[in-house]
Amino acid sequence: MATESPFLIFKIECPVCKTINEFEQIKVGAYVEGGRDTDFCPQEIQWRNPKYQAYNPLVFFTATCSNCYYTREFTNKYREWKSDNAFRTFQLKTIKVKHLEQLSVADSIVRKLGETIDVPRYPNESAIIKLHLAIFDGLLAEHPAYLDLGRFYLRIAWIFRTMDQGEDSNLTVLNGLIRDVESKSARLNEAIEESQKSFDKLAASVQDHFGAEHLPAELQSQMFAYRDRYNSGLAELNQSIGLLREKQNGFRVLTSEYRNGLLGSTSGQGQPSYGEHASLTAFLLKLQPAWSGLVVNEREALEQAIHHYKQAFAGGRDIAAGNQQIQASYLIAELSRRIGDYDGAKQYFTSTIKNGQEFIYQNRRDRSRTQLARKILELAIEQGRANLQAAKAQ
Repeated sequence: MATESPFLIFKIECPVCKTINEFEQIKVGAYVEGGRDTDFCPQEIQWRNPKYQAYNPLVFFTATCSNCYYTREFTNKYREWKSDNAFRTFQLKTIKVKHLEQLSVADSIVRKLGETIDVPRYPNESAIIKLHLAIFDGLLAEHPAYLDLGRFYLRIAWIFRTMDQGEDSNLTVLNGLIRDVESKSARLNEAIEESQKSFDKLAASVQDHFGAEHLPAELQSQMFAYRDRYNSGLAELNQSIGLLREKQNGFRVLTSEYRNGLLGSTSGQGQPSYGEHASLTAFLLKLQPAWSGLVVNEREALEQAIHHYKQAFAGGRDIAAGNQQIQASYLIAELSRRIGDYDGAKQYFTSTIKNGQEFIYQNRRDRSRTQLARKILELAIEQGRANLQAAKAQ
C-alpha cells in the first residue's frame, strides 16, 4: 500500500547515557532514486508514501539519543553495539567521558545542536544537525575513522544542494501531507465508483429476478408483492450513492482550493527560518567560532569532506585496497573539481585512472569484482576531461 509506513522501528539503548530510544530505519523499497550526480548524490527521490516526500532519506542515516544527543550512523553494527567488543573495550569509555563533559556545559556544541533537532517541522535541517553531531562524536574517539567523517561531510553537502535546489522545507512537508490527503481522497472516489458498479449489478439482478416468467403464476404473485419495495429500496440506494459522489466532489474541490491557497502563490524567495533563528545558515554561523568543524553551505561541506578523505589516505588504516581506494581517490578528485581546485583534482583523477586500470587488469577474470571500478574509471575519465577544460578556461 502507498500509505504503509516506510519504516522499521528498533529500540536501542544509548551507549553513553543508557536511555532506551526508538529509531526509525527505512524499509527497502520505501523510495526510489532517479539517477545520481557525479559525486553519487541522488538527483531525485520519490517516496512511495507521499507524506514523506519532504524527507531526504539522510534524515534517517544517523540515530541521535533523545536524552544526551549521542549520535552515530544507524547501521546494523550500531544496533548490535553491545556485542561489539572492540567498540566497548577500546572506544566507548573515551567517547562517553568526553561526550558527557560536553553535555554538562549549558552552551556546548552538543547541547546547542541537539536541542534544535525537530524532524517533523525541519526534516532536512535536522538531518544536517544530526550529521554534525555524528561527526563531533566521531572526532571524540582516540583514533577517528576519517573515511566515515568524510562520508558524513559529503552527505551534508548533498543535503545543502537539494535544499538550495528546492523550496522551503516547511512547504515541502505541507505539500507531502496534502498529497497524502489527495491520495486517500482519490481512493475514496474509486470506492464510490466501484459501489456504483456493484449497485448496477445488483439492480440488474433484481430486475432479472422479478422478470422470471417460467415460474408458476401463484408464486409470481407472491413475489410481486415485494417488487415495489425492492424498487423503492434500490432507488434510495442509488440516491445515496449519488449524494456520496456529490459530497466527495465537493471535498475534492475544497482540497484543491486549500492547495492553491497555501502553496499556489509561494515564491520560495530567501532562506526559510529555522525555529527561532532567521535560517539554518544563521544558526550555524553563530556556532562556527566554537567549532571549526561546523559547515554552513555545500562548498564548506565539500572542503571538509576532501580534508577527511585525504586524512584517511594518509593514515592508511581506513581505506581498503581495490574498489574502496579507487572510489575514495575519485571522490577527492571530483569534489576538488567542484570547489575549483583543478590542480588538486587533476592529480587525483590521474591517480584514480592509473589505479583503476591496474585493478581491472589484475582482476580481469572476475567482472563482478571489477564492476564498481569500471564504473568509477569511466566517471574519472569523463570528469577528468571536464576538469582540464575548466582549468584552461580560467
